[in-house]
Amino acid sequence: MVNVKPLKGDTTSTERAHEADHPSSLVAQFGADMPLHLDCGIDLAPFQIAYQAYGTLNADRSNAILICHALTGDQHVANVHPVTGKPGWWQTLVGPAKPIDTDRYYVVCSNVVGGCMGSTGPSSTNPATGKLWGLDFPVITIPDMVRAQAMLLDHLGIDKLFAVVGGSMGGMQVLQWTTAYPERVFSALAVACSTRHSAQNIAFHELGRQAVMADPDWRGGRYFEDGTHPHRGLGVARMAAHITYLSDAALHRKFGRRLQDRELPTFSFDADFEVESYLRHQGSSFVERFDANSYLYLTRAMDYFDIAADHDGVLAEAWRGTRTRFCVVSFTSDWLFPTSESRAIVHALNAGSARVSFAEIETDRGHDAFLLDVPEFIEISRAFLESAASAHGLNSASS
Repeated sequence: MVNVKPLKGDTTSTERAHEADHPSSLVAQFGADMPLHLDCGIDLAPFQIAYQAYGTLNADRSNAILICHALTGDQHVANVHPVTGKPGWWQTLVGPAKPIDTDRYYVVCSNVVGGCMGSTGPSSTNPATGKLWGLDFPVITIPDMVRAQAMLLDHLGIDKLFAVVGGSMGGMQVLQWTTAYPERVFSALAVACSTRHSAQNIAFHELGRQAVMADPDWRGGRYFEDGTHPHRGLGVARMAAHITYLSDAALHRKFGRRLQDRELPTFSFDADFEVESYLRHQGSSFVERFDANSYLYLTRAMDYFDIAADHDGVLAEAWRGTRTRFCVVSFTSDWLFPTSESRAIVHALNAGSARVSFAEIETDRGHDAFLLDVPEFIEISRAFLESAASAHGLNSASS
């Protein structure tokens, strides 16, 4: 059984501390008769998926776009975030008259399973115990996230997606959609991502996890039982990760070696440099909206991702005979998911006889470029979706 209801904030404050208290947030609840089959061998039930929807589904339900969020993103892609009060995280791309035009398409963005903004995760209640899951929550994978999204779309009556779009961890989900449900995806825009995590990326994630777990307030993942939170450890994890989202050129352009609000160094361990102050702000603001255990689970899900492993190590077999149209985008200064990894995706798609276009965009803004106002990326996204819409026969929201 599936129920859909607005996501409210009137349950226990501990459980909802990091969830969206916003009247437009919806939650699809899946009962014990509809478990989510996880890669770790556990059936998760009951569970729920929180999502946002924008625009209008047309008469033949052919104009739906699924947006998949990145590691620290959520469902609030094009609306004011109810926790931070900031604009949606992809307002450069999503909205009226933008490449993902909410006057033309029906756009769905869900919080991934394992997340902390309304979908079932380690900060949710374990129905078997009546207590929060914590580290008793089963380890989840990118394919698990996509299965949950497919169940949500089934509930919404959407059999096929006009497009699935995402960057970084969201791009991983896009690629998984095209291999797990190729018949359901007409077009796919995969940005700044890879078919598997590199050893370097796994190493950075392990650094972040160890920072969280080394915080005395983490308490073996049960910090919520006495009202603590590993703010320091999670803040350090965010600081380390944020460095990987930028580039040396971007850091130099924004900060250089400039001192923060002073003319001379303090000869201490205060934040003397502007870049230090910036990173500390990134860490402190992040911990107010994100759950530490969810950070552990989602980084681990990215680490386990490897599409070729499910196809005897031959990546091209993942897309053999696919009819999905692809656009793969990378950025020259992205060293977290470098262009070489995007080219590997394109080569595999070509070997599988897929229809694919590829763009490497020159910018010094690093991995985060896909979230920023980079005109070439915005126009490439628009052109790809326009071309796909024409091929799909989508001329208006009422078509």
